[in-house]
Amino acid sequence: MEHLYSERAKAIKASEIREILKLTQQPEIISFAGGLPAPELFPIEAMKAVACKVLDENGREALQYSTTEGFAPLREKIAQRQNDMGIQCNRDDILITSGSQQGLDFTGKIFINPGDYVLCESPSYLGAVNAFKAYQCAFKEVETDSEGMILEDLEKSIIETPNVKFVYVIPDFQNPSGRTWSLERRRGLIKIAEKYNLVIIEDNPYGELRFEGTSIASVKSLDTDGRVVYLGTFSKTFSPGIRIGWVCASPEILNKYILVKQSADLQTSSLAQRELSMFLDLYDFDAHIDSIRTVYKKRLQVMSDAMKRFFPDSAVYEIPKGGLFVWVILPDHVDTRKILVKAIENKVAFVPGGSFYPNGGRENAMRLNFSNMPEEKIVEGIERLGKILKEMIL
Repeated sequence: MEHLYSERAKAIKASEIREILKLTQQPEIISFAGGLPAPELFPIEAMKAVACKVLDENGREALQYSTTEGFAPLREKIAQRQNDMGIQCNRDDILITSGSQQGLDFTGKIFINPGDYVLCESPSYLGAVNAFKAYQCAFKEVETDSEGMILEDLEKSIIETPNVKFVYVIPDFQNPSGRTWSLERRRGLIKIAEKYNLVIIEDNPYGELRFEGTSIASVKSLDTDGRVVYLGTFSKTFSPGIRIGWVCASPEILNKYILVKQSADLQTSSLAQRELSMFLDLYDFDAHIDSIRTVYKKRLQVMSDAMKRFFPDSAVYEIPKGGLFVWVILPDHVDTRKILVKAIENKVAFVPGGSFYPNGGRENAMRLNFSNMPEEKIVEGIERLGKILKEMIL
């Protein structure tokens, strides 16, 4: 059968994170691997009431086909929240997707021809890399520091790289590094994209999960000529299981996403969209996000304190001001894939850092998630992991 598959299908590999997550389904494993929200914060009782109300009041419509663009009242609410964050848009600038991962897949389908290049941060989000790879592109990794992409390296990469289509970035609490771009770097990114006529894909799953400091203007809010495509999601602020994300883009670009979605799945779940919209009508969503921030901030502090106690001095890391992840860099000779094997034996898991470099070659980092485990498990897991690191790092 192999000869019947397309070259694209042959090139698709299993997601390393998804494979690791299969291992972590064992209840005895303390997992820092996935980017999973805390399930105890899901508004289950509220959603029971919402589900009944939607079906009682609009059951036929909720179970019927709907427009590709999405449920208009939900798009209106998203647009209003975008406006509150400085992004000038209306509901016609919003397309509802089945999670922001679908937005990433559509981005590849819309912009990438085989052999094209995507510019991204180094490291970058594995899910985006896999989505784009399916369309047979290559990657140019742009060096980063604590303020985001190094703009000199970005411009040099554009000049030296053929067939660049877009720059993919996660400016707020980046996955995997946890870093947040400075306003100066965001403005510089816009100027460079304008100079070389490139599209910017701004992926922002974590922006509302800030624990300290003030929010920084999104790249999309600085966009004056419609070249920034903004991907948002409710997966981290509400529930990943509801599978609702969105694309915010200029009419010309958004129309391409709408046409692609029509051929992909016609529409996102009518029922899920109406349930979420009803929840936003009946409950205080900002208060819900505040409760998430409070829990995650404490868990990050617990993880940070445990790392100071149990990790070797050679482990280098920055504590983020929000998001879901801590990025740890170990000495150059260390291979965290080998460390993971030992960690799994000791019932603790993480994601090896090499997965986040599209062109490979760097195996000495690890990504730790702090949102999903309760505090006592975080301490226990970091103690186990610290012991392994001290044993295996010479």
